[in-house]
Formats: sequence, structure tokens, C-alpha cells
Amino acid sequence: MNGYLNESNFMMVEEGFTTRDLLENLLVELCQAGDQQAFFVADLGDIVKKHLQFLKALPRVKPFFPLKCNSSDGVIRLLAELGTGFACTNKAEIARVQSIGVPPDKIFYSSPCKQVAHIKYAASHGVQLMTFDNEVELSKVARSHPGARMLLGIAADSSPSAHPIMMFGTTLKSCRHLLETAKEQAVEVVGVSFHLGSRGLEPQAFAQAMAAAQLAFDMGTELGFQMHLLDIGGGFPGTEDTRARFKEMAAVINSALDLYFPDGCGVEIVARPGRYYVTSAFTLAATVTAREEVPMEQPGSDEEDSANKKSLVYHLSDGIYGAFSCLLFDTPCPTPQLPKRPCPDHPSHSSSLRGPLGHADDRLADGLDLPQLQVGDWLIFEDMGAYTVTTSPPGGPQPHITYAMSRMAWKAVQLFLGKPPQPEDDHESICTPLSCGWEMAESLCVTPVFAPAGII
Repeated sequence: MNGYLNESNFMMVEEGFTTRDLLENLLVELCQAGDQQAFFVADLGDIVKKHLQFLKALPRVKPFFPLKCNSSDGVIRLLAELGTGFACTNKAEIARVQSIGVPPDKIFYSSPCKQVAHIKYAASHGVQLMTFDNEVELSKVARSHPGARMLLGIAADSSPSAHPIMMFGTTLKSCRHLLETAKEQAVEVVGVSFHLGSRGLEPQAFAQAMAAAQLAFDMGTELGFQMHLLDIGGGFPGTEDTRARFKEMAAVINSALDLYFPDGCGVEIVARPGRYYVTSAFTLAATVTAREEVPMEQPGSDEEDSANKKSLVYHLSDGIYGAFSCLLFDTPCPTPQLPKRPCPDHPSHSSSLRGPLGHADDRLADGLDLPQLQVGDWLIFEDMGAYTVTTSPPGGPQPHITYAMSRMAWKAVQLFLGKPPQPEDDHESICTPLSCGWEMAESLCVTPVFAPAGII
């Protein structure tokens, strides 16, 4: 074991005891204590399962988890234990992973726009791998971190829906000039990086981006750089209903790698899967703290009829300045669930969800059909693991997180890291579902072949 994670960091649950069971037990305890603060339940076994599936689907790709996606302690410790690297965007994130002992060679300072003070911090703490896509960034690194190993960031437009103001990376036309400038400033360029994002991403976009990356590699090699690292970024979906889509992406990526960067060519491949790892692992519970009734506007209806029809607005114990900050990244609000199935006789009402009172712009969801709720009722939101827990929360303290993992998932982690199973373990028991949150459609057998040296 690597020592980043141990049984004191999470709640061990027996197989068959689900995340929902744990969450409902916590709700009972909180209701008895009168506590109405929002909280998370995180199924670490779900992340273990995702990691093994990633390595199986993309055997040549080494994952570097982007800390901006989820910087919770349990996630960082588990992924460090499993041997992943970390993609950090600032000094605070670098300090966060190094505080638990992650070595510098497992850290990628992936921000395309870095503060000079943060570059110097990375240099003084041994973090060398960085990226650049313009001359200004190149000059900052040349002056502040002469020992850096740089990746040239190239633009890869994945879809018409991509936000231009959020896109980074240089054009192929500008690559040679930037590489020549790096040569003049004695900056070591070791490869190419691109990031497609996750909104409207078509799998074939990976192949197009790799074709462009190969051209940039050739330019760097011609100029005398030792080009040996390709970063294919993120964009991998993270919910269970997108499993087939992830497999389709993996098939396209493997084919493109075989074509443009074949096995044995000396190029190491890394990726930055964020949503993929954590989205489905986290479930949020939040309470209704206030309720308003507003007239429902219906075109074509008379005033008396409209006055009789109301829309209910519920204010919750958390909002976009906390756990729902994922909505700021164009993530739709998950459909809320009730802890208990509502009575069929209770009618549904047009409902909207808002964050805590006092923030007019804290809008979470509109047009929901919900039974009438009371102040103090709980709502449950699944798939809340991505961009909900950050290093620097904008709204103050974050919801408490209860981490859980099934015993079988913990045994799988131990086996993955080379620790032999206990004598009573047999093949059938090791192949039981790894997640305590939901059953796997197909069992994932973990055998000693998944040794760290053979994979990461």
C-alpha cells in the first residue's frame, strides 16, 4: 500500500448496503439532531471501479486527475493510492496534493495562464511539467523556472457549442514560431497538449486533435526538441448512462494512437479525466429552508384562471455559491429525488429551486414537477461529484462529506497494489461489484495482473 489512504479515511460498508442506505441513515440522525445543513455521501468504490475501467479501456494512457474538478480529501487520497497523477492549476492545488505526500513528478501544472509567483512556487517545489500556448507565457516560464519541461498547447475545437472565450491553445500555423522562440530562450519543450472539453464532444474530435498533435511533434523534432509526451486532456463522461459513450471514445482514441503515435514510438500518453472519475460517486442532500408561492403565467388563460394556479419556489440550504457551483460550468441541475416515494394521491406542482435566501441570482432549476414540499424536507441530488467541491469555495464552508467504500472495493484496491488477498478470498468474491452505490452491469474481475509497475 502507498500509505495515502487507510480505513480511517472512510466508512467501510458491507456488500449490498448502498450509498442510498447510508444517506437515509444519516438523514434520520440529522433530523433527530435538528441539523439542516447540506451534506454529501461519496462512494469511493465507484471511483475504484472507474479507475480500473479506464485502465482497461485505455491501457496506454496514464490519468492525471484535475484537482479543480474535485479537491476533496477522500478523492485525492484514493487516487493517489491508486497511482494517478494530478493536474493542478495554481499554487494552492499544488500545495494541496503535496501536503499528503504526492511527489513532484506526479504533478502537472496544467494551467495555460500562470501567475509568476505560482511558477516560482512550482520551481521551488520540484514541479517541472507545465504547458504554454503563447510567447508571454513562455517568457514567464523562461525567467522564473528554467528547469521546466513544457508541453505546447494546441487548439482543438471539439464542437460548435464550445465557448470561444474558454478555449486555449495555439493554432498549427503558430506552432513553429512558438517552438523557435522556446529554442531561443532555452526552454525545454517535451511534447504537446490539447483539451477538448466535455460539452457536445464528439469522439472523432480526439482523432482530429491527435493528427494535429503529430504535426506539432514533427515541428518540434525538426528543431531539435526531444518530443516524448502527449497530453490528450479531458472530456470523458462520468455518469452510468454514458458508459457506452466512454467506450466509443476509448475505441477512437486507441485507433488514433495506433495511427499517429503507435506503441513503441517512444511517446508517453497522459490524459486529464475529471468528471469521469467523480461525477457519479457523489450524492448531495439539501433541505428546503423556505417556500414561496407565485402566480403561474399561462398564455391564453384568463386572469381568474391564472390566479388559481400557483408555482412553488423552494429555497434550499445550499446553492450555486456552494455545492451547486457545478451549474456555473453549464452542468444541468440533476433532477431532485425525495428520500421516500411520494403518495400517488398527492398532486404534483410546477416548482422551481433556488439557493439560500438573499441571493436573487442563485437559480438552480425551473419547470420541475414536484409534490408540495414543506420547510425542513430533504431533497437528494445524484451525480454531484464534479465541480461541487473546490480548493477555495466562493461561498464559505462546504457541505460535510461522508466517504464510504464496500469491503470488496477495498480488497480490490489492495490487490491492485500488489497486496495478496486474504486466504478466505476466492475468485468469485473478488469479482463481486466494487461499488457500494449501485450494481455493476458486468462484474469487473481484479487480478494480480493489475500491478502498479505494469500499468502506471
